[in-house]
Amino acid sequence: MVYLENIGRYFIMLREVFSRATKWPMLKNLILKDIDDLIYGSLGIIIFISFFIGGVVSIQTALNINNPLIPKYLVGFTTRQSVILEFAPTFTSIIMAGKVGSYITSSIGTMRVTEQIDALEVMGINSLNYLVLPKIVALMLYPFVIAIAMYMGILGGWMAAVFGGYSTSAQFIQGLQIDFNTFHVIYAFLKTIVFAFLLATIPSFYGYYMKGGALEVGKASTSSFVWTSVAIIIANYLLTQLLLG
Repeated sequence: MVYLENIGRYFIMLREVFSRATKWPMLKNLILKDIDDLIYGSLGIIIFISFFIGGVVSIQTALNINNPLIPKYLVGFTTRQSVILEFAPTFTSIIMAGKVGSYITSSIGTMRVTEQIDALEVMGINSLNYLVLPKIVALMLYPFVIAIAMYMGILGGWMAAVFGGYSTSAQFIQGLQIDFNTFHVIYAFLKTIVFAFLLATIPSFYGYYMKGGALEVGKASTSSFVWTSVAIIIANYLLTQLLLG
């Protein structure tokens, strides 16, 4: 029953987020701050992880191609498909659920503990719109981050394959080009937008409705990471079934 209650409160929260909008000059500053904190501040870890994930995929693919009849360009092909379809959008989003989600939950939860949210309500400001909407708008730039993750993952795979002696550069690039389907990139960006919405709203929900003191802020951050990851995995399955099934 607690889970059903939380689901209901989550959708009620979404309705409040998009009502009684904050004035644009103030909202613009909040959006720019959240873009800096949530998007720009996450580029380093995403570039680092994507690069080495692409390298690992490339090496593992090459090591499992032992038959001389199997063309070497499959290393590039498999790396491209793995990075674009799953590793860049989904794996990166789960990592972001830990980094960005914990930040959102702890920052909003701290405002709840220190009664800053109550002060906003007293001043007649819609606190949910003020706190959550800028994060949703900022994370709509998330597909650009995933595009960088795709590029770095493929670059990491190319460097691992070529400098590791598993494939030539020409063979790897041939694998990148063969049977390329543009819709796979569109599919990855579409589900990334859904993931971005979940990354902005679920951690905000746990931060906004938490009760207690500083200890509960940590517990709320843990819960938000777990349930954001669960929601991303379920959404990934459903979107894959709808768009590629």
